[in-house]
Amino acid sequence: MNLRIERVLAPNPGPFTGPGTNTWLLESSGETVVIDPGPLSDQHLTAVVAAIGQRSVASVLVTHSHSDHAPLANPLGKELGVPVHGYSPGPGFDPDLRLSEGSLISVGETTLQVLHTPGHSDDHLCFLTGRILFTGDHIMGGSSVMVEDMACYMSSLERLQTLELERLYPGHGSEIEEPQQVITWYLAHRRQREQEILDAFNEGARDVESIVGAVYRAVDPSLHPLAAMSVAAHLRKLEAEGRLPHPLDTATPD
Repeated sequence: MNLRIERVLAPNPGPFTGPGTNTWLLESSGETVVIDPGPLSDQHLTAVVAAIGQRSVASVLVTHSHSDHAPLANPLGKELGVPVHGYSPGPGFDPDLRLSEGSLISVGETTLQVLHTPGHSDDHLCFLTGRILFTGDHIMGGSSVMVEDMACYMSSLERLQTLELERLYPGHGSEIEEPQQVITWYLAHRRQREQEILDAFNEGARDVESIVGAVYRAVDPSLHPLAAMSVAAHLRKLEAEGRLPHPLDTATPD
């Protein structure tokens, strides 16, 4: 499979985005798609258009509607005169074509298969071509991710374990050359966190903030708001599974 894959890094580095959002250009037989245009930024729009150059663009694809991935999609689609594809509308984002599980996107001589992978967000998609997967924020290079629905997230990870993958292109961080090793680590990390949260609960921590303080004491405090979202997601999963002794308010702290 003759593919050319190029990254254009968005100028939005930070504790939640790492070096910035990865905008991927995937070219096959003279046709290109843009994956995750990123945040609304004139600078990044100019950089993406410059990277495309004279190449023919078929469409703009969005893995999910978070503000660091989707808002530039519609302006870029308008600039290039091509349709924008995504699962559903979101803040500053309105797809021309809605994608769902099993949707197929032709790019030159290759085809991207759409995988609905909820967990990080309800609308999250991954794009598969051969043994290459564009993961958005489902898997990130060099770190774990914030999770909204832990049961769905772990189920989506377990699904990826069944695929024969050679390389991952994430929404943040470097590309990943050992996919199964990383997916296995992600699952083990989540199961370990789940046990740590259960232990903290059984030792007397009875709200999200207290559990974050106990479980994430060695983590940079600036990341605790994200940790709180994951803790709340773990607690909702544990409660749904009947593994907590009584219902718990899983609201995250302001």
